Amino acid sequence: MAARMAGQDPSRTTGSTKRDFLTLGDCTPDELRYLIDRAIELKRLRAAGAADQTLLGRSIAMIFQLNSTRTRVAFEAGMAQLGGNAIVLGRADSQLGRGEPIEDTARVLSEMVDAVVIRTSLHEEVERFAASASVPVINAMTSRFHPCQLLADMQTYQELRGSIAGRTVAFVGDGYNMCNSYIEAARQWGFRLRIACPPGYTPDARLVATGNDVVLAESPREAVENADLVVTDVWSSMGHEEEAQRRRAVFQPYQVNEALLEHARPEVLFMHCLPAHRGEEVSPTLLDDPRSVVWQEAGNRLHTQKALLEFLLT
Repeated sequence: MAARMAGQDPSRTTGSTKRDFLTLGDCTPDELRYLIDRAIELKRLRAAGAADQTLLGRSIAMIFQLNSTRTRVAFEAGMAQLGGNAIVLGRADSQLGRGEPIEDTARVLSEMVDAVVIRTSLHEEVERFAASASVPVINAMTSRFHPCQLLADMQTYQELRGSIAGRTVAFVGDGYNMCNSYIEAARQWGFRLRIACPPGYTPDARLVATGNDVVLAESPREAVENADLVVTDVWSSMGHEEEAQRRRAVFQPYQVNEALLEHARPEVLFMHCLPAHRGEEVSPTLLDDPRSVVWQEAGNRLHTQKALLEFLLT
Protein backbone atom coordinates (compact mmCIF):
# COMPACT_ATOMS: atom_id res chain seq x y z
CA MET A 1 0.00 0.00 0.00
CA ALA A 2 2.97 2.28 0.49
CA ALA A 3 3.32 2.49 -3.30
CA ARG A 4 -0.21 3.86 -3.66
CA MET A 5 0.18 6.28 -0.79
CA ALA A 6 3.40 7.59 -2.34
CA GLY A 7 1.63 8.20 -5.63
CA GLN A 8 3.43 5.41 -7.48
CA ASP A 9 1.89 2.82 -9.77
CA PRO A 10 -0.68 0.97 -7.60
CA SER A 11 -0.64 -2.16 -9.78
CA ARG A 12 0.18 -5.40 -8.07
CA THR A 13 3.87 -6.08 -7.57
CA THR A 14 4.98 -9.52 -8.67
CA GLY A 15 6.46 -11.48 -5.80
CA SER A 16 5.26 -9.06 -3.12
CA THR A 17 4.34 -10.49 0.27
CA LYS A 18 0.60 -10.97 0.57
CA ARG A 19 -1.30 -9.36 3.41
CA ASP A 20 -4.25 -10.91 5.27
CA PHE A 21 -6.91 -9.19 7.38
CA LEU A 22 -7.95 -11.73 9.99
CA THR A 23 -7.96 -9.36 12.96
CA LEU A 24 -7.35 -5.65 13.46
CA GLY A 25 -3.88 -6.61 14.67
CA ASP A 26 -2.92 -7.46 11.10
CA CYS A 27 -2.66 -3.71 10.44
CA THR A 28 -0.69 -1.01 12.20
CA PRO A 29 -2.56 1.94 13.76
CA ASP A 30 -1.31 4.15 10.92
CA GLU A 31 -2.62 1.69 8.32
CA LEU A 32 -6.01 1.55 10.03
CA ARG A 33 -6.22 5.33 10.08
CA TYR A 34 -5.35 5.34 6.37
CA LEU A 35 -8.16 2.85 5.69
CA ILE A 36 -10.70 5.08 7.42
CA ASP A 37 -9.50 8.18 5.58
CA ARG A 38 -9.60 6.33 2.26
CA ALA A 39 -13.10 5.00 3.01
CA ILE A 40 -14.31 8.55 3.63
CA GLU A 41 -12.76 9.61 0.32
CA LEU A 42 -14.38 6.69 -1.54
CA LYS A 43 -17.72 7.63 0.01
CA ARG A 44 -17.29 11.22 -1.20
CA LEU A 45 -16.40 10.04 -4.72
CA ARG A 46 -19.45 7.78 -4.88
CA ALA A 47 -21.75 10.59 -3.71
CA ALA A 48 -20.27 12.80 -6.43
CA GLY A 49 -20.90 10.14 -9.07
CA ALA A 50 -17.18 9.69 -9.76
CA ALA A 51 -15.88 6.23 -10.69
CA ASP A 52 -12.66 4.98 -9.10
CA GLN A 53 -12.06 1.60 -10.71
CA THR A 54 -8.81 0.73 -8.99
CA LEU A 55 -9.60 -3.01 -9.07
CA LEU A 56 -10.49 -3.31 -12.75
CA GLY A 57 -10.14 -6.92 -13.82
CA ARG A 58 -9.66 -8.25 -10.29
CA SER A 59 -11.77 -11.04 -8.76
CA ILE A 60 -12.50 -12.22 -5.25
CA ALA A 61 -14.14 -15.39 -3.97
CA MET A 62 -16.44 -15.13 -0.95
CA ILE A 63 -17.07 -18.22 1.15
CA PHE A 64 -20.03 -17.91 3.50
CA GLN A 65 -20.49 -20.88 5.81
CA LEU A 66 -22.80 -18.61 7.86
CA ASN A 67 -25.49 -16.21 6.70
CA SER A 68 -24.60 -12.66 5.74
CA THR A 69 -26.37 -9.52 4.54
CA ARG A 70 -24.24 -6.42 5.15
CA THR A 71 -20.84 -8.07 4.74
CA ARG A 72 -21.76 -9.89 1.56
CA VAL A 73 -23.55 -7.00 -0.13
CA ALA A 74 -20.78 -4.54 0.80
CA PHE A 75 -18.03 -6.74 -0.66
CA GLU A 76 -20.02 -7.72 -3.75
CA ALA A 77 -21.20 -4.18 -4.54
CA GLY A 78 -17.82 -2.76 -3.58
CA MET A 79 -15.94 -4.97 -6.02
CA ALA A 80 -18.35 -4.02 -8.81
CA GLN A 81 -17.93 -0.31 -8.07
CA LEU A 82 -14.14 -0.69 -8.13
CA GLY A 83 -14.28 -2.46 -11.50
CA GLY A 84 -13.83 -6.03 -10.26
CA ASN A 85 -16.15 -8.93 -9.60
CA ALA A 86 -17.05 -11.22 -6.71
CA ILE A 87 -17.93 -14.92 -6.75
CA VAL A 88 -20.13 -16.03 -3.86
CA LEU A 89 -19.89 -19.58 -2.50
CA GLY A 90 -22.53 -20.58 0.03
CA ARG A 91 -22.53 -23.66 2.22
CA ALA A 92 -23.78 -25.86 -0.63
CA ASP A 93 -21.69 -24.27 -3.39
CA SER A 94 -18.19 -25.52 -2.70
CA GLN A 95 -16.45 -28.82 -2.07
CA LEU A 96 -15.88 -27.79 1.55
CA GLY A 97 -19.38 -29.12 2.18
CA ARG A 98 -18.31 -32.49 0.82
CA GLY A 99 -15.22 -32.86 2.95
CA GLU A 100 -12.47 -31.16 0.94
CA PRO A 101 -9.77 -29.99 3.38
CA ILE A 102 -9.86 -26.25 3.88
CA GLU A 103 -6.18 -26.08 2.96
CA ASP A 104 -6.86 -27.64 -0.45
CA THR A 105 -9.67 -25.19 -1.17
CA ALA A 106 -7.35 -22.32 -0.24
CA ARG A 107 -4.68 -23.50 -2.67
CA VAL A 108 -7.17 -23.99 -5.52
CA LEU A 109 -8.85 -20.61 -5.12
CA SER A 110 -5.44 -18.92 -4.92
CA GLU A 111 -4.84 -20.06 -8.52
CA MET A 112 -8.06 -18.41 -9.72
CA VAL A 113 -8.85 -15.22 -7.78
CA ASP A 114 -6.99 -12.28 -6.30
CA ALA A 115 -8.35 -12.54 -2.75
CA VAL A 116 -10.70 -14.64 -0.64
CA VAL A 117 -13.29 -13.43 1.88
CA ILE A 118 -14.40 -16.12 4.31
CA ARG A 119 -17.02 -16.30 7.08
CA THR A 120 -17.07 -19.39 9.24
CA SER A 121 -17.70 -20.32 12.86
CA LEU A 122 -14.20 -21.29 13.93
CA HIS A 123 -11.51 -18.63 13.80
CA GLU A 124 -8.95 -21.42 13.54
CA GLU A 125 -10.42 -22.37 10.16
CA VAL A 126 -9.81 -18.88 8.78
CA GLU A 127 -6.24 -19.01 10.09
CA ARG A 128 -5.69 -22.39 8.42
CA PHE A 129 -7.17 -21.09 5.17
CA ALA A 130 -4.93 -18.02 5.21
CA ALA A 131 -1.84 -20.11 5.97
CA SER A 132 -2.40 -22.18 2.82
CA ALA A 133 -3.59 -19.37 0.51
CA SER A 134 -1.12 -17.41 -1.59
CA VAL A 135 -3.57 -14.51 -2.01
CA PRO A 136 -4.92 -12.14 0.67
CA VAL A 137 -7.60 -13.58 2.96
CA ILE A 138 -10.18 -11.44 4.75
CA ASN A 139 -12.05 -12.54 7.86
CA ALA A 140 -15.72 -11.79 7.18
CA MET A 141 -16.56 -12.85 10.77
CA THR A 142 -15.78 -15.79 12.99
CA SER A 143 -16.85 -16.74 16.49
CA ARG A 144 -13.82 -14.85 17.80
CA PHE A 145 -13.50 -11.64 15.76
CA HIS A 146 -15.42 -9.34 13.38
CA PRO A 147 -12.77 -6.85 12.21
CA CYS A 148 -14.59 -5.59 9.11
CA GLN A 149 -17.41 -4.27 11.28
CA LEU A 150 -14.98 -2.26 13.39
CA LEU A 151 -13.70 -0.41 10.34
CA ALA A 152 -17.23 0.82 9.62
CA ASP A 153 -17.79 1.73 13.26
CA MET A 154 -14.59 3.77 13.40
CA GLN A 155 -15.42 5.54 10.13
CA THR A 156 -18.87 6.46 11.45
CA TYR A 157 -17.52 7.88 14.69
CA GLN A 158 -14.83 9.88 12.88
CA GLU A 159 -17.37 11.35 10.45
CA LEU A 160 -19.68 12.49 13.24
CA ARG A 161 -17.41 13.26 16.20
CA GLY A 162 -13.81 13.37 14.97
CA SER A 163 -11.01 11.27 16.39
CA ILE A 164 -12.02 8.53 18.82
CA ALA A 165 -8.58 8.55 20.47
CA GLY A 166 -8.91 9.32 24.17
CA ARG A 167 -12.71 8.90 24.16
CA THR A 168 -14.69 6.43 26.27
CA VAL A 169 -16.55 3.53 24.65
CA ALA A 170 -18.99 1.24 26.46
CA PHE A 171 -19.76 -2.25 25.19
CA VAL A 172 -22.84 -3.78 26.82
CA GLY A 173 -23.91 -7.38 26.20
CA ASP A 174 -22.25 -10.62 25.15
CA GLY A 175 -18.45 -10.81 25.43
CA TYR A 176 -18.25 -12.50 22.04
CA ASN A 177 -16.75 -11.61 18.65
CA MET A 178 -17.86 -7.96 18.51
CA CYS A 179 -16.66 -7.36 22.05
CA ASN A 180 -13.33 -9.03 21.23
CA SER A 181 -12.83 -6.80 18.21
CA TYR A 182 -13.62 -3.72 20.30
CA ILE A 183 -10.88 -4.79 22.71
CA GLU A 184 -8.48 -4.88 19.77
CA ALA A 185 -9.80 -1.56 18.49
CA ALA A 186 -9.20 0.12 21.86
CA ARG A 187 -5.52 -0.69 21.55
CA GLN A 188 -5.27 0.30 17.88
CA TRP A 189 -7.21 3.58 18.07
CA GLY A 190 -6.31 4.55 21.63
CA PHE A 191 -9.71 4.82 23.32
CA ARG A 192 -10.91 3.69 26.75
CA LEU A 193 -13.21 0.67 26.75
CA ARG A 194 -15.61 -0.37 29.50
CA ILE A 195 -17.33 -3.73 29.11
CA ALA A 196 -20.50 -4.86 30.90
CA CYS A 197 -21.44 -8.52 30.46
CA PRO A 198 -23.44 -10.98 32.58
CA PRO A 199 -21.33 -13.35 34.69
CA GLY A 200 -20.20 -16.27 32.56
CA TYR A 201 -20.39 -14.24 29.34
CA THR A 202 -17.36 -12.00 29.76
CA PRO A 203 -14.65 -11.92 27.07
CA ASP A 204 -11.45 -13.96 27.31
CA ALA A 205 -9.44 -12.56 30.23
CA ARG A 206 -6.21 -13.01 28.26
CA LEU A 207 -7.58 -10.79 25.49
CA VAL A 208 -8.80 -8.19 27.99
CA ALA A 209 -5.30 -8.09 29.46
CA THR A 210 -3.87 -7.02 26.09
CA GLY A 211 -5.91 -3.82 26.08
CA ASN A 212 -4.22 -0.58 27.13
CA ASP A 213 -7.30 0.80 28.89
CA VAL A 214 -9.92 -1.96 28.98
CA VAL A 215 -11.94 -2.66 32.14
CA LEU A 216 -14.86 -4.91 33.07
CA ALA A 217 -17.62 -2.82 34.64
CA GLU A 218 -19.89 -4.04 37.43
CA SER A 219 -23.07 -3.00 35.62
CA PRO A 220 -24.33 -1.51 32.33
CA ARG A 221 -24.84 1.84 34.06
CA GLU A 222 -21.22 1.89 35.28
CA ALA A 223 -19.99 1.08 31.77
CA VAL A 224 -22.14 3.74 30.11
CA GLU A 225 -21.49 6.56 32.61
CA ASN A 226 -20.16 9.56 30.62
CA ALA A 227 -19.41 7.36 27.58
CA ASP A 228 -18.94 8.92 24.15
CA LEU A 229 -20.02 5.78 22.29
CA VAL A 230 -22.26 2.90 23.41
CA VAL A 231 -22.26 -0.39 21.50
CA THR A 232 -24.16 -3.66 21.80
CA ASP A 233 -24.78 -6.82 19.82
CA VAL A 234 -27.39 -9.57 19.76
CA TRP A 235 -27.63 -11.80 22.81
CA SER A 236 -27.61 -15.01 20.76
CA SER A 237 -25.08 -14.83 17.94
CA MET A 238 -24.98 -17.28 15.07
CA GLY A 239 -24.29 -20.69 16.56
CA HIS A 240 -26.08 -19.88 19.84
CA GLU A 241 -29.65 -20.09 18.57
CA GLU A 242 -30.49 -23.08 20.76
CA GLU A 243 -29.55 -21.00 23.82
CA ALA A 244 -31.79 -18.07 22.91
CA GLN A 245 -34.48 -18.58 25.56
CA ARG A 246 -32.01 -19.04 28.40
CA ARG A 247 -29.91 -16.08 27.22
CA ARG A 248 -32.93 -13.76 27.13
CA ALA A 249 -33.44 -14.28 30.86
CA VAL A 250 -29.75 -13.83 31.70
CA PHE A 251 -29.19 -10.77 29.50
CA GLN A 252 -32.42 -8.85 30.20
CA PRO A 253 -30.75 -6.45 32.68
CA TYR A 254 -28.21 -5.66 29.95
CA GLN A 255 -30.66 -4.23 27.45
CA VAL A 256 -29.53 -0.91 25.96
CA ASN A 257 -32.44 1.52 26.02
CA GLU A 258 -33.12 5.24 26.08
CA ALA A 259 -32.95 5.41 29.88
CA LEU A 260 -29.51 3.77 29.95
CA LEU A 261 -28.17 6.22 27.36
CA GLU A 262 -29.16 9.10 29.64
CA HIS A 263 -26.13 8.20 31.78
CA ALA A 264 -23.76 8.74 28.83
CA ARG A 265 -22.53 12.10 27.54
CA PRO A 266 -25.18 14.29 25.90
CA GLU A 267 -23.46 13.87 22.52
CA VAL A 268 -23.23 10.07 22.83
CA LEU A 269 -23.61 7.88 19.76
CA PHE A 270 -25.18 4.41 19.78
CA MET A 271 -24.05 1.64 17.43
CA HIS A 272 -25.12 -1.92 16.70
CA CYS A 273 -23.62 -4.16 14.01
CA LEU A 274 -27.10 -5.45 13.06
CA PRO A 275 -29.29 -7.38 12.61
CA ALA A 276 -30.92 -6.22 15.86
CA HIS A 277 -33.63 -7.91 17.85
CA ARG A 278 -35.85 -5.02 18.93
CA GLY A 279 -37.16 -5.61 22.41
CA GLU A 280 -34.18 -7.77 23.38
CA GLU A 281 -30.66 -6.28 23.38
CA VAL A 282 -32.18 -2.93 22.39
CA SER A 283 -35.50 -1.35 23.33
CA PRO A 284 -38.11 -1.40 20.55
CA THR A 285 -37.51 2.24 19.60
CA LEU A 286 -33.77 2.78 20.26
CA LEU A 287 -32.63 2.23 16.68
CA ASP A 288 -34.73 5.23 15.66
CA ASP A 289 -33.48 7.45 18.48
CA PRO A 290 -31.51 10.55 17.34
CA ARG A 291 -28.48 9.20 19.20
CA SER A 292 -28.54 6.01 17.11
CA VAL A 293 -26.34 5.97 13.99
CA VAL A 294 -26.86 2.34 13.01
CA TRP A 295 -27.99 3.07 9.44
CA GLN A 296 -24.97 5.24 8.66
CA GLU A 297 -22.82 2.63 10.40
CA ALA A 298 -24.28 -0.13 8.19
CA GLY A 299 -23.84 1.94 5.02
CA ASN A 300 -20.21 2.56 5.85
CA ARG A 301 -19.54 -1.16 5.54
CA LEU A 302 -19.49 -0.55 1.77
CA HIS A 303 -16.85 2.16 1.89
CA THR A 304 -14.51 0.61 4.45
CA GLN A 305 -14.58 -2.76 2.70
CA LYS A 306 -13.77 -1.07 -0.61
CA ALA A 307 -10.83 0.65 1.07
CA LEU A 308 -9.72 -2.67 2.56
CA LEU A 309 -9.87 -4.44 -0.81
CA GLU A 310 -7.77 -1.70 -2.39
CA PHE A 311 -5.29 -1.90 0.46
CA LEU A 312 -4.78 -5.65 0.10
CA LEU A 313 -4.84 -5.84 -3.69
CA THR A 314 -2.85 -2.79 -4.72
